[in-house]
Amino acid sequence: MSEAVTRVAVVEDQAPMLRRLVKLLGEFPRLAVAGAYPNGETAVQGLLAAPPDAVLLDLELPGMNGIDVIREVKPKEPALAILVLTTFDDEAKVYEAVVAGASGYLVKRLPIERIVEAIGEAVDGGLVIEAAIGRRFWNYFQSLRRPAATEDPFGLTPEERSVLQFVAKGLTNAEVGRVLEIERRTVRTHLLHIYRKLGVASHVEAVVKALKAGLVEP
Repeated sequence: MSEAVTRVAVVEDQAPMLRRLVKLLGEFPRLAVAGAYPNGETAVQGLLAAPPDAVLLDLELPGMNGIDVIREVKPKEPALAILVLTTFDDEAKVYEAVVAGASGYLVKRLPIERIVEAIGEAVDGGLVIEAAIGRRFWNYFQSLRRPAATEDPFGLTPEERSVLQFVAKGLTNAEVGRVLEIERRTVRTHLLHIYRKLGVASHVEAVVKALKAGLVEP
């Protein structure tokens, strides 16, 4: 059986960069470019009308910026993997983007092979943060940590706590499944229950809320 093709959309206001990304992504047989949008407004319309599997999204867009796009699209399409691809390497922007629902944050100077690899990791449920800014990002996560809670106000099951703990350490859904010896779809089911109980829409929001409650350690 052949591997499934990952459908990727690109949102970039600089026409040469948009054309370059579309061309380079099209050279990978397991990827299919499912849309190319020059601004946030058309991106929101297109992504909601025909959601792909993943999106490469620039933050610096005219009008509606990239974070606004995430906030508009992610609640309606929670399974969509959104990777921010930008010139910024500011941890505050990283945090703002991932809390809004981004699955990762990459800078444009990366080789296309790494970007394609990151798309696969994000679609698989992972959080992708480039190494150059990853330490600062995870240090920020550490700053949210509170003493271990004696009670769980959200009513998570032991299995859900275990899944959330490994997600907080940066493991993908597949990696969590291997560690806990459960199927990846079971991990996804646990995460959906966790989101509902915590009142969040993404794994990053879930981890942030759990860290603040002292339920997990980064």
